[in-house]
Formats: sequence, C-alpha cells, structure tokens
Amino acid sequence: MQPGGGAIRVLNVAEKPSVAKAVAEILSRGSMQSRAGRSQYNRVFEFNYAINGRACRMLVTSVTGHLMELEFEDRFRRWHSCDPADLFHAPVRKSVPQDKQAIKQTLEEEARRCQWLVLWLDCDREGENIAYEVIEVCTGANSHLNIYRARFSALIAREIHESMQHLGRPNKLFADAVDARQEIDLRIGASFTRFQTMLLKDAFVIDVTGDDRNLVLSYGPCQFPTLGFIVERFWEIQAHEPEEFWTINCTHTSDEGTASFGWIRGHLFDYPSALILYEMCVQEPMATVQNVRNQQKLKYPPYPLSTVELQKRASRYFRMSSERTMKVAEELYQAGFISYPRTETDNFSPNTDLHAIVREQVEHPVWGAYADRLLSPEERLWRNPSNGGHDDKAHPPIHPTKFSRGENNWSPDHTRLYELVVRHFLACCSQPAVGAETTVEIDIAGEQFNASGRVVLAKNYLDVYRFDSWGGTLLPTYNIGQQFVPTTLTLDSGVTRPPPLLAEADLLSCMDKAGIGTDATMHDHIKKLLDRCYATKDENTRFSPTNLGEALVMGYDEMGYELWKPYLRSMMEADMKSVSIGTKSKSEVLESCLQQMKACFLDARVNKAKLLDAMGTFFARSSRPINETQNPTEVVRPCAACRESEMVLKQRQTGGFMVGCRGYPQCRNVVWLPGSISEASVTNQVCPICTPGPVYKIQFKFRRRDIPPNFDADHLGCVGGCDDILKELMEISRFGSHSHTATPARGQTPNGVRQGAPRQDLHTNFRPAGQLNNENPSVMHSQGFRSTHTQNPSNASDAGQVLCTSCGEPCINRIANTEANRGRKFYKCQDPGCGFFKWEDELDNATPRGRRGRGSSRQAPASASAGRRGGSQARGRRGRGRNADGGMFVSATGDPVSGCCFTCGDPSHFANACPNRR
Repeated sequence: MQPGGGAIRVLNVAEKPSVAKAVAEILSRGSMQSRAGRSQYNRVFEFNYAINGRACRMLVTSVTGHLMELEFEDRFRRWHSCDPADLFHAPVRKSVPQDKQAIKQTLEEEARRCQWLVLWLDCDREGENIAYEVIEVCTGANSHLNIYRARFSALIAREIHESMQHLGRPNKLFADAVDARQEIDLRIGASFTRFQTMLLKDAFVIDVTGDDRNLVLSYGPCQFPTLGFIVERFWEIQAHEPEEFWTINCTHTSDEGTASFGWIRGHLFDYPSALILYEMCVQEPMATVQNVRNQQKLKYPPYPLSTVELQKRASRYFRMSSERTMKVAEELYQAGFISYPRTETDNFSPNTDLHAIVREQVEHPVWGAYADRLLSPEERLWRNPSNGGHDDKAHPPIHPTKFSRGENNWSPDHTRLYELVVRHFLACCSQPAVGAETTVEIDIAGEQFNASGRVVLAKNYLDVYRFDSWGGTLLPTYNIGQQFVPTTLTLDSGVTRPPPLLAEADLLSCMDKAGIGTDATMHDHIKKLLDRCYATKDENTRFSPTNLGEALVMGYDEMGYELWKPYLRSMMEADMKSVSIGTKSKSEVLESCLQQMKACFLDARVNKAKLLDAMGTFFARSSRPINETQNPTEVVRPCAACRESEMVLKQRQTGGFMVGCRGYPQCRNVVWLPGSISEASVTNQVCPICTPGPVYKIQFKFRRRDIPPNFDADHLGCVGGCDDILKELMEISRFGSHSHTATPARGQTPNGVRQGAPRQDLHTNFRPAGQLNNENPSVMHSQGFRSTHTQNPSNASDAGQVLCTSCGEPCINRIANTEANRGRKFYKCQDPGCGFFKWEDELDNATPRGRRGRGSSRQAPASASAGRRGGSQARGRRGRGRNADGGMFVSATGDPVSGCCFTCGDPSHFANACPNRR
C-alpha cells in the first residue's frame, strides 16, 4: 500500500499489442477499461488487481518488438562518408527511432504516474534486451520506479496469474549479451557489405533482381556461414565423379515367403575381382545358414519439442519453410493454443503437470481416444518424457496449452502445426514401439550374406505419431546349419551417386550443431539468403547457391579466409553465452571479436583481386560508358601520407571537387581540383604509370567558358602526376578568369612581361614536398587557398615595390583564388620562414603586417577579414608539418610541408594556435 492507503499504480509493458491485451483480459477476468495511447496500435488497459494481497491499479500497454535501434552516428551512415574499416570503431548510438516516438511518449506519460514497472517481455535474451530498453525510457521519466520482471511461457490463466504473484527482477547479463551481438553484427555487417557492394556492384553486370544499380551485396556474420553450408554441399556434388561398382545379390523363396540377402562386402569397384567371386558362388551355390539372431528392438519416441526441432519436422513433414513455421507458431502462441515457440529446452521440469495437458486433449475427435488410453493405468502406455539434455532456463519445450478442434480463422498451416505440436507431446509421453528383429547370416562358397526382417509387436507411440514409421519384412524361418540353393544369384552393377542438395531440415541441423544463430533467428538467416539472391530453394525444400552466392564464397575461399565457415561465428555465439552467464564482460567480447574481424577485413581488402576474379568467373564485366562505370568506392589511390587509408574523390558543398584522405582529420593529405570542373567521377581504369598504385583515372567535365577552345571539356585524367593535359588545365584555372576583358597569351602579362616560373615548376602539387623551394613558391594548399604566379623581381619597381618589414627584402605579388577573395592581390615575403603578408588594397591606409603583430589589419573591413582568415590559415598550414594538436599537414603527394607561424614566425606552431594572436 502507498502512503495514504491508495492503491499501487503498476505499469505493465508487453512485447506486442496482442500479448498486452491477452494479459489484461486474463488478469482482469474481462472487466477492464481500454483507452488509446499515443500510438494508435498500442492501447492502454486499466483494471484493479491484487498482488500478494496489495491493492493495485494496473495499466497494461505494449511496445512492438525492439523499442530502440542501434546505428552509427550520422556522419558515418552514408556509404561514402568513411572508410568501411572505420566502422569497426566508429561511434554508435542506441535510440528510439522516429516511427516509435509515439510509443515512447505513452511509456513516459504513464510511467510518471506509476510506482511499479512490470515487464512482460518474452522470456529470452532478446526479450530481456527489450525490457532494458523499456526501463531506460520509463526511468528517464520517473527514476523512482520499482522494477519487476514477469516470467511466463504461455498466455493461459494459470501461467499469467502465477507469474504475477511471483515477480522477479530483470537480468542485465542477458541484455548485455544481446547488446554485444547487435554491435558486432552491425559493425561487421556494415563494413563487409559496403566493401563488397562498392567493389563489385558496378564492376559487373549482376542482374539478379532486375535492378542491378540498386543491388546490395550484403554480408552477415550468420548469413555467410549459412550460405557456406549450401555452397559446400553444392561443391561436393560438383566434384563427385561417378564410379561403377559391382555387387552380388541373392534371394531365396520358400513357402513362408521370400528373403533377400545382401553381400557382406557391400560392393567392389574392381570388376575382375567381383566376377571371380561371383563365379565361385555360381560353381558352388549351396547356401549354409551360419547364424540366426532374434532380438527385441525398441523405437523410442522423440524428445520434447524445441524450436529447431519444430522447424525441422515441419519442413520434413509438411514442406513448410522455417520462416512460415515460426510465423504460424507465433500466432498460435499469441492466441494461447501453444506455449512460447522460441526455446532451446527439450526436457520438462518435474513440476510440470503433464497429465493435465494430456487431459485437455481427450475430447478431440482424432487423437482424443489415444489421449484417454494414455491416461489409463490399465493400458500401461504412459512414460515420462525423455531428457534431451538442453535447458535454456527460460521456457519449457513447446506443448499445447489450449484445446482446439480447429478454429475458423486458421489456415491449413495453422491446423497442421497445431496437430504436430499435440501429437508430438502425446508421443513423448508414451512408451516406445516394440519390435522383434531377426537377422540370418549365410555362407556361399566362402562369401558371407545376410538378411534382416522385423515385425512390430506393440506400436505404442506410433499409434498417435503418424509422422514416424517402423516397418520391415517378415523373414521365412531358418535354422542354423540349414542348407538351400538360392532362387537367384546375380552380379549387379551400379554407380556411386553424389550426396543430395541440402534440404531445409538438414540446413537447420547444420546451423544448430555449429552454433550459427539462435533458435529464434535461424529462419531469418535462411530467408535473407533467398531475399539477397544468394541461394534458391526448390519444391522439395532443397537449396542451391546462385552464381552470385557461389562467387562470393569462392572469392573469400581463394583468399584463404574461412569467413564462410561456421567457426568464427560459433566462437562469437559462445562468447555471447559467456556474457549471459557472467563469465565474460560485454566490453571484453566486443574488443576481442572486433579486433579479430577487423584484421580479417583489412586482409580481405588487400586481396580483393581474388574476389574480383571469382566474380569474373560467373559475371561479365560491366559495359557501361566510362562516365557511368564509376569506381564504386570513389577511391582514387592509396594515401602516400598515412599509408593506412585511401584518397577518395569528394564534392564540397560549394560544388568544387577535391581528392582527400579518408583518414581525415588524422591525415590531411588533399589535392584541390580546379573550380572549372563541373563534373567528376572515378572510373575503373588504372593508370599504368603512377605509383604507388593503383591510381584510378577520373572522368572530368570542365565548364567550356573556363578553358581555352583548343581543349576538350571532357577529359579522362590522372591526378598521380603523369597527365600533362590535366596539368595545363589546372594551370589555366589557377592563372586566369573567364571574366577578364582581355585574355593574353598564357604566361604573359598584358604588357608583355612573362610572369612566374616555367610551367613544369608551377605544378608542385604533383611533386614531393622535398622539391618545394624558394624558386618554386607556388603550392596548392590543403584548405582551398591557391597561390598563383610570382611577380618577377626585376620588374618589381614597375609594379610598385613592397618591402618586407621584417627582413627588408622585396615581396612577391600573388593573386588569391579562394572563394571569398578570388582575384584579390596580396604581398608576402619571398622567405618561407618569414610571416609577412599584406593585401594590396590595404597598403595605402594601413601599416604593413609583419612578425611583430597584426597591426591595423584588425580594423579592416569584414570582407578583408574574411579573406585574411582564408589566406592566413592556408599559409599557416605550410608550417613544419604538424599543428598544435599534432595533426600533420601534407602536400598532395603525402609529404610534410615546411613553414612556420605567419603571425610571430615561430616554427613550433601555426597561426591558429599562436599565443600572440589577438
């Protein structure tokens, strides 16, 4: 009771709306009130109830599966936003998605007015994880909630009331295990999916969905080993070479019937040897009975029904897919007809009232008579179910929880699956079938043959479990020492046959034994293979890999990695189990697993040529035009600066293009491309000259008005340094502007004075930083500042000579090409170690700026200030190679660029970290 004697307000949260309604109906005995929540699908039910004698006002609502989603932060979510390898350590967040905000609001509003929170989520690891998502939302609104966990296995009154009176606490270890699995699957799946999709999709014609441009070549840590089972069986079949063999068969017919005797040797592959033995038998055909064995045989009923066994048997008996089986089973559970269908347990607790469950089936018109016999002591048919050896400590085996002769809204699949659950339960509570088996061994000319026969003495469980059969043939009577001449004695030939394609039941067995997925997720992994066109399934539920599925497995197999084998995932699943029982921490498992898989990923990327070769075995190379045949990853070349990442083509928000390192901001290697480019795309053509490679060529489209008429607007170029045409176009873009009223000859000023150094000396962005010197001061910098041409010192007086205030040497005149100050002239000292800088239009009314401070430039107009910010920062990054934060600044080749702070001249820092900056 609460202070003041009021009833405790209890917020109950179920996993699905149908479960919430069922729980509310059972606890309220039908006398509940219903009102809408913030979500139209998740109503709130209210009624009074007593928990261990305490008066409670119950509010029951629901979520719809997981309330939260784990995802990368926004800057990593776009496919080309980062190196896929970065996804192994990129920050992730777990939050409520937009489409579930209404459910969150309902929980917050109801939690604020309640004292208790009771969680009715499914009693498995996944349900426990959802429970902690609900806890996070509700405690965020009310941190004083008393939190309980209801544990139940069936939506029947007995279970629900008992669970309500024996509330427990949620298990954080179970939730941590799911969190670990979700993060591992997200990181591994996203990185490998992006890698193989961007590598292969546009390189080959892969028309498996009808829209190959939107094709996603997904990779999943469970999905791929599942595909591996299918491909491995397919390869076994392909590698099988039929081999002819020979065997001797013998029959004997008497008044009691015919017996067929098989050769003890089985068969021989050597025909002459088989023929000699056969002729010996023909020459001395008298058969002598060597031994007669009569023994009782038992055929035991199946173990109690687990999830995997349910899927396997439904596939085998009804050819029902595992996905369909789980969907129907879930619907039967939510309607209260069977127990929770996701369980690994295959033995019943001694406390389970099995007789009560059988008693509910006595009235059924088909198997009711057998249920009645099972309960009769005179029949001696009852036998406690065998222990299968598995117990997930959460749910009992699947069993019927409510009697039904068949519901009007049931499909044939519902009827069949309910029948299977009931018959299976009755069978596992029954005595085994009893049979008498006779084996007769005979000798003909020294060769041994035998025949077996069986007669069923008591069918027992076979009377109800129609899915099993135990037949046999009845042998004539034989006695030891008896002799007879065989009716037939033949030498027959045959050929060895390959194993069959993997059936769904067999595939589930492989996954179960290898620990791939859980009982609740195996069917999802199989479905994804079909959805992704990695495999097909025929009418007999047998799987074959598609060309795409086989090519992917072949590519990774050629690399020497067994990513398609179950071993890695088996170890992961074992680690998840360790987290759930507390022997390993979540962080420990995440670190070890992701470290291992990142190493595999990096190696796979290095050996990607083998994946390309495997795809080339099955698919034609893409025949799209060059400007459409883009390098899927937009990768231009390996980064020569950090040697860890790749240089990629990017388009800035301003519309300009650049080639920058994916390792930014740790690595700032960049090539700024000219503003005259309107379009650019990386192709699959590799430059045969430039190193380190591969260096992919880029298809450029220049704006016609920005380049001379003798150049083509479309150009397939290389930024590695070998492309003279691209160099000229870049030089033109840096020197001139189409807005000039007159266009002088390249390299000449209007008055005929040649400016700047020779052309080959102007393109230092293609040269190592070690080649940059005072004679080559023109450099393309990493922040968009492009210096252009050098004023000839001999003509400095003609242009109005400006002297450096620090060293007294004549300054050089340049034209800025930043977006904010394009075309604006400035002066700077020729000595790279000197920081003097001044805009030309500020010379008349401001003191020149040198090492001693910023001078009157602080009062410059806003546009000038903006220009100084752009220009000064770019110049400052020509420092000694590292900024105050330790980040390295490099040229386009990846080599450090020398320089110093332009404010105070100190080479140990840049201007943005200068202590004298005001």
